[in-house]
Amino acid sequence: MKKIFWYFLLIFIVIVVLSLVVIINKKINVNNPQSKDEKTEKLEFLNNIDKKIDYFHYSYLDRYVNYKQSHSDLSDIDIITRVNLGLDKPFYNETKPSNLLNKITILVNKYTYLEKDYVPNNLRTISSIFSNAEKELVYEAKEAFEKMASNAKENGYTIRAISAYRSYEYQEGLYNKYVEKDGIELADTYSARPGYSEHQTGLVVDIDNGNTDFNLFEQTEEFKWMQENAHLYGFILRYPKGKEEVTGYDYEAWHYRYVGKDIATFMKNNDLTYDEYYARYIDK
Repeated sequence: MKKIFWYFLLIFIVIVVLSLVVIINKKINVNNPQSKDEKTEKLEFLNNIDKKIDYFHYSYLDRYVNYKQSHSDLSDIDIITRVNLGLDKPFYNETKPSNLLNKITILVNKYTYLEKDYVPNNLRTISSIFSNAEKELVYEAKEAFEKMASNAKENGYTIRAISAYRSYEYQEGLYNKYVEKDGIELADTYSARPGYSEHQTGLVVDIDNGNTDFNLFEQTEEFKWMQENAHLYGFILRYPKGKEEVTGYDYEAWHYRYVGKDIATFMKNNDLTYDEYYARYIDK
């Protein structure tokens, strides 16, 4: 009888222990639904890109996987870059204030904004020789623009500023006018909402050649000159053709942003938008 008792007691203990193990495992899985195996599997789905770049955020892992599943045509690097920018979510959703204020590396787009009262430091008026009216840029950008326009003139080209720094209030009036004319959905493709306009940084200039409507700037010789030389003065074409899904805006051949010579040259050589450059090399 004693042997039978101890035999059943042993069986009972084993059952209790196994039950406890099952319960504990279930609790672990509830509190940490992404087990090590699941994480490994997801990283493998991304071809272990986390080991190849330094701007991979493990907290975005599920977002990376979901975005890749719906954008299988993109490279893994593009997947990571776009999710880091917030492109897996609708424009103007989960926005945040821009950092790097008064720096030439500041990013302003449809996910990052400037406060209503933000005015950049050191705004200076562009020489009337190179503008159609009083236009302002941050000093460093203004100096670079005037040098670029001057060198262009020496080579027989006219580069003229037709829009530069815009206050929040100015952009608000402009955007509202476009919305009234075309509706919000269409206006959002070509005009920034107030607070989300790069023009408020004082680092952006819209240009023409003094003879042709700015909308037709791509057809001018000045555009060709800018394509070949803008980076030498620290300027980039901010909203290039074929990158609309990244920038959130229609192609604008006349809209240039100052980022400094080094960044502008790197971007040109690597065919990057500023959004992509920012996500990979600044906002890590």
